[in-house]
Amino acid sequence: MIPLDKVKDIIIRYETLEKDLSSGNVEPKLFAKKSKEYSDIGNIISSAKDYVNFESEKKGLEQILNDKSNDIEMINMARKDLLDIEEKKKENENKLKIYLLPKDEDDDKNAIVEIRAGTGGLEASLFCSDLFKMYEKVCSKKKWRLDIISISKSEAGGFKEVIFSVNGNDIYSYLKYESGVHRVQRIPETETQGRVHTSAATVAVLPEAEEVDIQIKDSDLRVDVFRAGGPGGQSVNTTDSAVRITHLPSGVVVSQQDEKSQHKNKAKALKILRSRVYEAEKRKKDQERSINRRSQIGTGDRSERIRTYNFPQGRITDHRINLTLHKLEEFLSGEIHDEINQELRLKEQNLKLENLK
Repeated sequence: MIPLDKVKDIIIRYETLEKDLSSGNVEPKLFAKKSKEYSDIGNIISSAKDYVNFESEKKGLEQILNDKSNDIEMINMARKDLLDIEEKKKENENKLKIYLLPKDEDDDKNAIVEIRAGTGGLEASLFCSDLFKMYEKVCSKKKWRLDIISISKSEAGGFKEVIFSVNGNDIYSYLKYESGVHRVQRIPETETQGRVHTSAATVAVLPEAEEVDIQIKDSDLRVDVFRAGGPGGQSVNTTDSAVRITHLPSGVVVSQQDEKSQHKNKAKALKILRSRVYEAEKRKKDQERSINRRSQIGTGDRSERIRTYNFPQGRITDHRINLTLHKLEEFLSGEIHDEINQELRLKEQNLKLENLK
């Protein structure tokens, strides 16, 4: 049972936002935020109004049922209407519960995604590349902007590591379910015996932290500069353009050498470092709140095996929700990525709803 005061507050908030937005006096910085909130409440406003009006409707129908002077047809109609509004009340209550669920304050942030080849040598680096291509297709399909921050290539043409940012609407709320160990089972091109090999890659999805989200003092940073190595020609190696930044309190270290400019490398490194430190703090807070752990899909640990991609059988399995789809190629092409994501969201919502009871 949701307290009526909470539901009435939702209706009042909706009416207040409606007046603010139609007045034209909202500051530009707040307009987008208020518009989104107005749109979100708009999805459940009819349920909120029905929920508030339920008791008065119920009383009216009960009066008809208790009035002996009414004919049988009217009584039967009132009985049917009473069953209908009671059923509708349950639906409205579920919608309102989902709206009132504790929100992840980072859901509307952009994200930084880090993919690293794990066990499996060169085959793992090829799989790392496959995962990156999958996320590229998902982002393209959703019209999100993907910007590569850094890439470390392997001899086989795959990636040892790739780090990129994704910008758009509610990015972290979607991509956060990708954090963990992704395992692939397939026959490598170099395998002459036709044996299936198992390799892995780790995906870490970090909410992109702004300066307002976390304060990092200059005194807490050690910045080292050095000459960049690897491919890029002589110009890469003639100046100290590469940057390594260490966050002394947490021990987080980020190196960046993709750009020829030391200034650009430092900016990229700081962007990654800020998000890693922010995510570490977030994880620490979540672990302190046992209710959050019970409300999460899986452990939330990036070392947890979350998904297996089996090429010989053309199947993909998400171990957190025990869901298997025989649509591997469609998933890797970004076509049905939403199917598993929606199931993960639904499962998490149900866990949170159980904790509200």
